[in-house]
Amino acid sequence: MFASAAMFGAMAFAAKLATSRLSGPEVAMIRMAAGLLPFAFLAGARRAAMHVERVDLLLYRGIFGALAVMLYFIAIQHTSVGVATLLNYTSPIWSGLLSIYFIGERFSSKVLLPLPVALAGIVLVVHAHARPGDVLGFGRWELTGVLSAMCSGAAVTAIRAARRSESSWSVYGSFCLFGVIVNLPLALRDWRTPRGDEWLTLAAVSVLAMGAQLLMTFSLRWLDAMTVGVMSQLAVVISMLFGAFFLSEHINALAALGSILTIGGVVGVTYVTSMRGEREAVAIAASSAG
Repeated sequence: MFASAAMFGAMAFAAKLATSRLSGPEVAMIRMAAGLLPFAFLAGARRAAMHVERVDLLLYRGIFGALAVMLYFIAIQHTSVGVATLLNYTSPIWSGLLSIYFIGERFSSKVLLPLPVALAGIVLVVHAHARPGDVLGFGRWELTGVLSAMCSGAAVTAIRAARRSESSWSVYGSFCLFGVIVNLPLALRDWRTPRGDEWLTLAAVSVLAMGAQLLMTFSLRWLDAMTVGVMSQLAVVISMLFGAFFLSEHINALAALGSILTIGGVVGVTYVTSMRGEREAVAIAASSAG
């Protein structure tokens, strides 16, 4: 699970390098297209993906998951990789809230303790990077990162319902397929043919994302939801450190405090959620936008 979180953090860093010239939707589309490669080589995966009972839920998962990836990569393109990843990794908050209203999960009053802590941390982080004209530190690209987390939360809510009847391959396949479809128009609009070194960063994004998801899936057999939820937040820390050391992204005291509060709040929400035994949902919440 540590390796999975590290790979997700490194993937965000690689995506930041790739979007220095290429658009976020183009990088996201290539990443999702690469995610479909297992279906070209594994006949069992293709058969499992074609066995579908709830097409509507897979549509929701695929579309919202695709939007989450696109918005996440756009946020990475226009903000620091650390801030974009931090905002995206608040998705467990949104998935928990949406699950209450759409799939009838019980509301726990305990979530009211960590939730405002996480929200306060988000405000501090974006305020530390505020520009003239931003509202409470939120510019359009920070709001894009928040929207990516909301879409990720919606995708996870669909997964929680879909996994009652659908296979892992059908859920994963819908995610990658709609990821290509949703990102394709914007990718073609701003298409720039990758150069030699950019192909390497695109390959790194794709390989790191697939490897991280595989490792996370494997770890679910051995780890409880709380452990998975806490360790997944390492991706935020790693992406921030990579951005600071290799891209000179500044982390001041206010941003550091906000990051600690946000991660702590998200971990608290994850703990409350884990008490309901949602091991797989919590893990997917951390990986669905990657």
